[in-house]
Amino acid sequence: MSEWLPVADDPAADDMRPHLFALARRGEPFALATIIAADGGPRPVGSQMVVAGEQAWGFLSGGCIESDVALHGRAVLESGEPEVLVYGRDSPFIDIRLPCGGRLEVLVERVAPDEPALAALQALTEARREAWWASSGREHWCGPQPPGVPHRFVHLYRPRQRLVVIGSDAFALAIAALGARIGWETIVLAPFGPAEAPPLAARYDRRPLDLSLAALEPDRWTAIAVATHDMAEDEAALVPALASAAGYVGALGSRRKAGERAERLRRAGLSEACIARLHAPIGLPIGAANPWEVAVAVAAEIIATARLAPPGEAAPATELADASAYR
Repeated sequence: MSEWLPVADDPAADDMRPHLFALARRGEPFALATIIAADGGPRPVGSQMVVAGEQAWGFLSGGCIESDVALHGRAVLESGEPEVLVYGRDSPFIDIRLPCGGRLEVLVERVAPDEPALAALQALTEARREAWWASSGREHWCGPQPPGVPHRFVHLYRPRQRLVVIGSDAFALAIAALGARIGWETIVLAPFGPAEAPPLAARYDRRPLDLSLAALEPDRWTAIAVATHDMAEDEAALVPALASAAGYVGALGSRRKAGERAERLRRAGLSEACIARLHAPIGLPIGAANPWEVAVAVAAEIIATARLAPPGEAAPATELADASAYR
């Protein structure tokens, strides 16, 4: 087993874009390592590491190859020449074993801090738009649509999962806290909540919901969890939420009140299709009772909804596009 690498922030973080942008702001070049083919192993195609100086972020295996990838990343930073590293079957690195018995191919490339494609990636990320990153190994391209010409590989970045929690009690705060811990962009909307923001890694907005929710412009990578425990407040939150493009909308509450809630939403003008989008009672049915258990059930349901969405709808935040024609 290789030694642990220096890490910053969350060692389990999956999305490397914050590190790319931070390094660019500091004017530092970096090596970007991406799994471009995998047969076995715990990490899927598209998983990435970033190497800069003595630091590295991300993980490509169960700890088997990260130190070696970091060494090659520093060599690529020095030479500017991209490398494709092969681990496992047919690998030249006979001293590095993959316990899973599989095979990984990792592309390592140098990216300059003033790379125009990197600036385009940051602009699309901040606008919450899909970003297609294409690379020949030496040259890079990024845009909102797939590239028109073949490249060595094509990587699709999707907007970061966003969680909007409406409410201010223990259940709402537990849901928000878990979402923030997972790494989701988390916002708590509490128009009747305490004046002081809760101690969470989340934005806190006490404006009326018609202002705060509309300002967010929910998209298919937005999940809205309504935890008000009040039917009238539920309605004020659910009507705009269900009419929006949010990929997930759920509400706390008992099954026996489902009919009453649906009827109130009909009277408010929502269509049957909009009402059918509601997950209520919120969360997977795991028998959750206390706030943290409910938070786990809600987070699991949001993940399941995104993963099982039809093509073109909400999907995992980052994945590698089918690049078989580009390699």
